[in-house]
Amino acid sequence: MNSVDFLLTNKDITYEIRTEIKRLGRPIPDLIISKTDVGKSRNYSRNFNSSVYDRFKWLCGCPKRNKLFCFICLVMGGNQSAWTQEGVLGKVDIRQQLE
Repeated sequence: MNSVDFLLTNKDITYEIRTEIKRLGRPIPDLIISKTDVGKSRNYSRNFNSSVYDRFKWLCGCPKRNKLFCFICLVMGGNQSAWTQEGVLGKVDIRQQLE
């Protein structure tokens, strides 16, 4: 019930269900997100690190979509943004979305 996929596909959730979802906590799965950056002398590879969940307590993940979302926004019915609809792909996207 507290999965991102459930929250994205069920928009008309009652207050009682939202309270239960909040009680269950945010989903924090290990995701397979990687990015390769090209540098002047070599390529740099970055991989998802689940410690990001510790730094951003509002962050949750969806293994089905392999993306990150704002848990509070999903539960409370947030606006139409990448954090509530599309998801973001990791640290680079997080920085861009927070600016």
